Amino acid sequence: MAPVTSAPKHSPALMGAFWMIMAGVAYATGNILIQQMTMVLGFPTASIAFWQYGIALLFSLPYVLKIGLRSMRSQHPMMHLVRIVLSACGVQAWTFGLASVPISQAIALVMTSPFFIIIGARLFLGERVGASRWAATAVGFAGALIILQPWSEAFTPAALLPVLAALLWGGVSLITKRLTAVERPEAITIWLLLLLTPINFAVALGGGFEIPTGGLILLLGSLGIVTALAQYFLTLAYASADAAYVQPFDDLKLPLNVIGGWLVFGFAPSPVFWVGGVMILGASLFIMTRERQQEVRRN
Repeated sequence: MAPVTSAPKHSPALMGAFWMIMAGVAYATGNILIQQMTMVLGFPTASIAFWQYGIALLFSLPYVLKIGLRSMRSQHPMMHLVRIVLSACGVQAWTFGLASVPISQAIALVMTSPFFIIIGARLFLGERVGASRWAATAVGFAGALIILQPWSEAFTPAALLPVLAALLWGGVSLITKRLTAVERPEAITIWLLLLLTPINFAVALGGGFEIPTGGLILLLGSLGIVTALAQYFLTLAYASADAAYVQPFDDLKLPLNVIGGWLVFGFAPSPVFWVGGVMILGASLFIMTRERQQEVRRN
């Protein structure tokens, strides 16, 4: 008889990277839908934010009923509340920014988030941030600056809104990481959608609330689905590995969004983009490879 061997264990580092990349794919799809509805169809940005997360909540409710409402109980309601307020402000800043600038420019600016994440992970979560992580993140950020070219005429004040969103979402990511240590990913995701919806509704009422019709219903429905998936994938990423480790893989959203904007809207990236893109991809792959090597040594 052949010897019985145990199933190989999944690497926390690789799983964290995988879920962060999957979240990036879902977010890129959502960004394309948002830009289609705002830039092309002229739907109000505040209303999009409400319908986006409201529909995501509706699609998540059957799963909540399946696993039971008891699993949604939380011992840290204030952490959830702060997380949701930061997230709501970030959503509004991001949606308004995406309605004003091309996807590539918005994504390049929101990629300042790793600096906020890594500094916060060191100060508030006590995670060890090695020199390789700092260096690779800096290279990725430099690649984003090369693509963005803030010194050019294309840089507008509206483009600063994604930077604000990056700062706010950095705080959201740190709180999410803290919650994953004591609560289930499903609960964290549903509480976000549950509390975010009324906040976005209040903002939409003040910014020209509209009910979608025709093709907008299909677009908003799709946006809600990919938003729910993105939030869940992001939570799984932070539950699998350190925040300071998985965050650089968020850099992959840049090529994903730029390619999507190119194919859908014709926002063709310049040759300079590819230089920055290689820097970002190279930095992310370097961190993944180095982390995997350290896991092999420990085992």
